[in-house]
Amino acid sequence: MDFDFDRAVDRRGTGCIKYDFAVERGYPADVLPLWVADMDFPAPDCVTKALEARVRHGIFGYSDTKDGYFEAVQSWFARRHGLTLEKEWLIKTPGVVYALAASVRALTEPGDRVVIQTPVYYPFYNVVRVNGRELAENPLIYRDGRYTVDFADLEEKLRSSRLLILCSPHNPVCRVWTREELKTVGALCRKYGVTVVSDEIHCDFAFPEHPHTPFLSACPEMAENTVVCTAPSKTFNLAGLQISNLFVPGEALREKLKAEMERTGYSQPNCLGTVACQAAYEGGEEWLDACKAYMRGNLDFVRAYLAEKLPRIHLVEPEGTYFAWLDCSGLGLTEEALNEAIIQKAKLWLDAGGIFGAAAAQFQRMVLACPRETVRRALERLHSALGA
Repeated sequence: MDFDFDRAVDRRGTGCIKYDFAVERGYPADVLPLWVADMDFPAPDCVTKALEARVRHGIFGYSDTKDGYFEAVQSWFARRHGLTLEKEWLIKTPGVVYALAASVRALTEPGDRVVIQTPVYYPFYNVVRVNGRELAENPLIYRDGRYTVDFADLEEKLRSSRLLILCSPHNPVCRVWTREELKTVGALCRKYGVTVVSDEIHCDFAFPEHPHTPFLSACPEMAENTVVCTAPSKTFNLAGLQISNLFVPGEALREKLKAEMERTGYSQPNCLGTVACQAAYEGGEEWLDACKAYMRGNLDFVRAYLAEKLPRIHLVEPEGTYFAWLDCSGLGLTEEALNEAIIQKAKLWLDAGGIFGAAAAQFQRMVLACPRETVRRALERLHSALGA
């Protein structure tokens, strides 16, 4: 099938936070947004057709899933990631961030230490702090344009911690952790009795030369003490339908999570979200492969443009995700001056690196899940503002 990812779709006026809330969030009205991690591509036809059929039914009462839903999820992770799932492991939540917060509350006590590997997706900080837990940062090592884990520091932090929130693949640094790296993480967590909550929401965007390894595959000995968080939202652009799938092999952890969800009052999932998820996993594979190929083209375009016209901005070579993580330290600007130039001069809305951690203050995250013409316009704005 042919998929037209070059076709621009006007999202303004739909209530999307990417395009409709610039002024409310302090940005110029004419800013070009490439910040929030959703796509400017319509979901695959299999999803929209399933949703249209469900909407035509006209009744949207309390709903849940039957066996076909789990079978779609199970089949997807078996054939795409080699992960074997059992039905009783599945817990559905309205999103991965909700799942992270619920895991922190369910699996730790107030005052317990929770480890995150920084710079990292900013809600990781929030779900720890707002729930009264102590935050322990394991800073990633940035050397020669690539990030690695500081395992000596990680071991030191794990000695007195209860939980590790793992980002795999990692957002925003775009690392896809190797099996050996994950095994080392798992061995340290097992040594110190630390539970792992593995956010694997970007797993479907690992590049072929850097295949995603599920934490449960790398560390089966940690199965009783692991929560894996997944969702179709990044993969198929379904974030607004609020559905995610947790895999929790350990019965004790499952019961704690279910009890926490009861305390929050959450029970049945969004009926349209489950319909979309099942349809995507059953029929969206060809669309996803084409989408990934297109975004690799976007990445190639960014790499070539920076090399030719903005050589002081370094692209941290991604191994997965649909981000460009840009090292702007070569420009010689302060964090404030860099952000001011990008927002007010380039009229671009990117994610400033400082929100992911202080060490990333000279970085910017650009989302590449959009038509190439949008990427070109963004880079031309960057060149106009920063090229000198």
